[in-house]
Amino acid sequence: MARNLMHAVQYESYGGGAAGLKHVEVPVPTPKNSEVLLKLEATSLNPVDWKVQKGLLRPFLPRKFPHIPATDVAGEILKVGADVKNFKPGDKVVAMLSHTEGGGLAEFGVAKESLTVARPSELSAPKAAGLPVAGLTAHQALTGPAGVKLDGNKDGSQKNILITAASGGVGLYAVQLAKLGNTHITATCGARNLNFVKSLGADEVLDYKTPEGAALRSPSGKKYDAVIHCAMGIPWSTFEPNLSDTGKVIDITPGPRAMWTFALKKLTLSKKQLVPLLLIPKAENLEFLVRLVKEGKLKTYIDSVHPLSKAEDAWAKSIDGHATGKVIVEP
Repeated sequence: MARNLMHAVQYESYGGGAAGLKHVEVPVPTPKNSEVLLKLEATSLNPVDWKVQKGLLRPFLPRKFPHIPATDVAGEILKVGADVKNFKPGDKVVAMLSHTEGGGLAEFGVAKESLTVARPSELSAPKAAGLPVAGLTAHQALTGPAGVKLDGNKDGSQKNILITAASGGVGLYAVQLAKLGNTHITATCGARNLNFVKSLGADEVLDYKTPEGAALRSPSGKKYDAVIHCAMGIPWSTFEPNLSDTGKVIDITPGPRAMWTFALKKLTLSKKQLVPLLLIPKAENLEFLVRLVKEGKLKTYIDSVHPLSKAEDAWAKSIDGHATGKVIVEP
């Protein structure tokens, strides 16, 4: 590869939102022994990306400035490190870049082999890029604390699941994945997406702006065994009366209030729990999601696609919080 410089988008300090993004020319990264160099074809934004910029995860992220944000990418391998065993130049892949290093808003990026997965021809680059953080978060929440088996087996007792903000990135995957288990799904979203979320497999859908939706009450009167909480700003006092005796709220974006509730419920030995979710990405789980897509059992829904030259528009769209599906940037 002859090119030494690439176009990238970065920010140089905390804050600034979309206006804080700068278009720059920087050196093409060099893969380490266990890494692959990718020619990026699509990058998906996640709320965590702009939350890092806002400083909500300091002092942990980013480790240094300037920082090229975004981690969820799809592309073609150009070069492999000396220790890479399973990939070669020319392979089409989906990968999750390091949160500490970032690098997704660029023409090229480096990914660890351990978080890189082969991308079948049935899966386009934009739809593949949507999978890692959002898909893995939904998968971990359901198969971990919620205890849902995604094996298609409908025998045994059915779990009642609530998914908040079901038309967002994680919510869309959570509804589809939960439907693979023995579940009854109640979901919340905005009025314009009620039919869409229903089409994904939700049994009941609530407009979160109505009194019933704001109260999270199941229209059929069910108590929830687990809540996949993808929204913001809902207090424990709203969840608690809707939970079964041992119900859990799995909070995918826990803030200080959620951490306090988690600690309090642990200290009081309450059977109803709030569980903060920290994503632990694993290649085998990403491979599972890719396989589901190939089999037609899981879809990535794309809200909008933006060129890298207009990355700030994509950033603003993500911050706005009303995207239906994934916000994608293409170099």
